[in-house]
Amino acid sequence: MAFVQPVTLRSNGIALVPLSLDHEDGLRAAAADGELWKLRITSVPEPHETRGYIETALKMREEGHRFAFAVTDEASGKVLGSTSFHDILPAVKRVEIGYTWYAKSVQRSHVNTTCKLLMMGHAFDTLGCHVVGWRTDNYNFASQQAIERLGAKKDGVIRGHALRRDGTIRDTVMYSMRAGEWPEAKAQLLYLRALHA
Repeated sequence: MAFVQPVTLRSNGIALVPLSLDHEDGLRAAAADGELWKLRITSVPEPHETRGYIETALKMREEGHRFAFAVTDEASGKVLGSTSFHDILPAVKRVEIGYTWYAKSVQRSHVNTTCKLLMMGHAFDTLGCHVVGWRTDNYNFASQQAIERLGAKKDGVIRGHALRRDGTIRDTVMYSMRAGEWPEAKAQLLYLRALHA
């Protein structure tokens, strides 16, 4: 049995639904909102790559390495972006949260905070994870700030770690949060989300 089982997570008008090929058009539209694939520091698919992006995520789900969600508006069903549990390590009860991106029109709104609350709550409270991790490009300063606002601690930088879409080699900034840090982080995130309400 897979460590991360299919589940839909809901809160504050947002639903994280297991990603499927049914989300192809919605995901393509969300990426087009801001032409997010033009950012060299993200993994947002280009319009013609959307189906392949989903198929890769589904293959990784079958292998137990990644569980991708479509981020949707609960009332309308509109796809707002995507996020995933990845680098899933059941033996040590650790997951990472990543492959996260949102349509430009919902960035800097309650959406990211809500998604992180849902995913961190599921990881710590339901899956019993000891550690949740994040990683980001060393030049993705907005992502680093967002991860730090969650209460995650910077573990360090892995130099020469991965290729960017433009073929350059990136350094990867690693972050984590331990289960004992989650209650305080949760309280702070709920406070921050209330400020957006």
